[in-house]
Amino acid sequence: MVAGLAVVPASAEEATGSVYYLNFKPEADQAWQDLAAVYTEQTGVPVTVLTAAEGQYNTTLQAEMAKSEAPTIFNVGNRDAAATWDNYTYDLKDSEIYNHLTDKSLVINYNDKVAGVANCYECYGLIYNKTILEGYCGMEGAVVSSIDEINSFETLKAVAEDITARVDEINEALGTDLTGAFASAGLDGGSSWRFSGHLAGLALYYEFKDDGCDLTAGEATIDGTYVENFKNVWDLYTSNSSADPKTLASGALNAEAEFGMGEAVFYQNGDWEYSAFTNEENGYLVGADEIGMMPIYFGVDDANEGLAVGTENYWAVNSQASEENIKASLDFLNWVITSDEGRDTMTHKIGLTAPFDTFTDDFATANVLAQAANELASAGKTSVAWSFNATPNVDDWRAGVVSALTAYSDGSGEWDAVTSAFVDGWADQWALAHEE
Repeated sequence: MVAGLAVVPASAEEATGSVYYLNFKPEADQAWQDLAAVYTEQTGVPVTVLTAAEGQYNTTLQAEMAKSEAPTIFNVGNRDAAATWDNYTYDLKDSEIYNHLTDKSLVINYNDKVAGVANCYECYGLIYNKTILEGYCGMEGAVVSSIDEINSFETLKAVAEDITARVDEINEALGTDLTGAFASAGLDGGSSWRFSGHLAGLALYYEFKDDGCDLTAGEATIDGTYVENFKNVWDLYTSNSSADPKTLASGALNAEAEFGMGEAVFYQNGDWEYSAFTNEENGYLVGADEIGMMPIYFGVDDANEGLAVGTENYWAVNSQASEENIKASLDFLNWVITSDEGRDTMTHKIGLTAPFDTFTDDFATANVLAQAANELASAGKTSVAWSFNATPNVDDWRAGVVSALTAYSDGSGEWDAVTSAFVDGWADQWALAHEE
């Protein structure tokens, strides 16, 4: 227990209320189920955890909120989500989780209240297999002689294309089962957010930066200035993967498993994947000591680019719940960030970087991917803001981008349709989202 923190769970005899947590992160489901069981055992307070399927959180939240036993704790990802659920967000400004925040900007303020408190800050980029990449760097004729030399889009492209061209040679030399430089770029519902959200976020970030607007609040119209850069990276992914571009939306691909089994060197995703590669039950060949993360070099300001750092994970408490359940939910969240069990789960089991003053010493993040973001920032690189958080009617805008991207990739459509989905789709959805 942290010195000076009076976190004393109620006894089973004193317990009142219950907690229903709708979890946003599928990869953390078991960790939350286990933690909920510990809390119930200690306090007698029933804690139910339901985890939404990948890419289905908003749909699940809408369905669950319509029930008589609705979630008491849920996730809001941005200001638009806070607006949508304004009538259901309890003001957290006097809560312990708000008081313990190390950076009070890590909240969503809406309608004169603290509607959401960040439970972590995360980073994403290109996860890479250090063992294979270092082995490649040591081969005769390699484009680079060290991983540190991969510091621009041009170099990344040259390396990826060389790896793909020399897959058989690399496998023979290293004893690996590599099939291509990149893991598959799935466009099904469980994977497409990596591109319509995270990769698109870089195009938005650089345009917002040019325009001088709030990097995470956005603007009503965009020009698509950096959509061509998006195309260059996308083409690099799909041209250097063993996945047939005609199958990207099929749902039959599993990029995490491909990377985890050593079939790919690069995998666009975030530091939340740390837990997948430390979970022995997955049976992956790639462990936490074999992974690193570099920026998604976008061909804009590569020399200064760090990882994309931010969050779309904000705890909200349901203001429509009973007083007993609101209190039970606030007590549970406070226990999560102050108890040894809760902090161990957050940092060691899930691998999050938690923005609370209680996460020091033994409970600082062990996540090597999160550490990469800190190292780049310490080296003077500029972290990329999560500008995709500004996306209006996020599900609808992304659906349009994914549809156009799927058609382009399978050969049935043109890139102009992707540009239109970005630019015209943005204006249309912004107008709908912000109409009076």
